Amino acid sequence: MLMCKDLAEIASDYIDGELSASQNLAVRMHLMMCKHCRSFIGNLRASTDLIQAHSSAKVDEELMRKIDQRVAAALKARDKD
Repeated sequence: MLMCKDLAEIASDYIDGELSASQNLAVRMHLMMCKHCRSFIGNLRASTDLIQAHSSAKVDEELMRKIDQRVAAALKARDKD
């Protein structure tokens, strides 16, 4: 079963449609059961949409990956507490 920290690590790939069918199914199953991750994915989608809507430049994929990594690390640290 996919854990919250695992979902945080692949959330951007999920939103971008870059996961395998089995990974996509695992994320969907997790989201059905976890309101916190549903909120997280919703906020990440909204943030991505906002950046794209208000930016004439292309989104820096490396920057987005770094942001995803920091979010995942923050969630992992939160889970330890």
